[in-house]
Amino acid sequence: MRRPNPWRADGMRRALLSGLLAVALTGGGARLEAQTPGVGDLAPVVAVHDLEGQPVDLGQWIGKTPVFLQFWATWCTSCTALEPAVRAAAKQYAGDVTFLGVNVTVGDPRDSVRAWVARRDPPWRVLYDDQGVSQRAYDVAETSYVVIIDRNGRIAYTGLGGRQNFAPALRRVTNQ
Repeated sequence: MRRPNPWRADGMRRALLSGLLAVALTGGGARLEAQTPGVGDLAPVVAVHDLEGQPVDLGQWIGKTPVFLQFWATWCTSCTALEPAVRAAAKQYAGDVTFLGVNVTVGDPRDSVRAWVARRDPPWRVLYDDQGVSQRAYDVAETSYVVIIDRNGRIAYTGLGGRQNFAPALRRVTNQ
């Protein structure tokens, strides 16, 4: 009878060995790859461009004031569906929460976004992530992705789609 070769383990054993090796190689705690920042995590602080191409450091708000961050596009139907709720929240929390809208730039040339902004007057400051910096930092896979960040820079809410219930998170981060 032949002895089994431990290096020819089944998938489950191979995954376990890979995981243990990763822990050993990283000192037991470091991440091997970026993970999606979630509720309770520190929000990534990055710089993106505005519509004029000027860099805008999100650190001027993150960690200082509550932030409502929406990743959007002009063609996004979920963003359009969510717009009334965002407008109402921006009106209710004006002065207490910084509202930022990061255009993901996919299929949205800068001039088209400018025209859309002139027609629609969105309820947030428009940013234009032509380098994909914030999209990578927040691991944005789809538009109408919302991140609410408390005044300490921690993520208090993430949501996706045209119907989101972010009101409780806004009340928490503003202590209302």
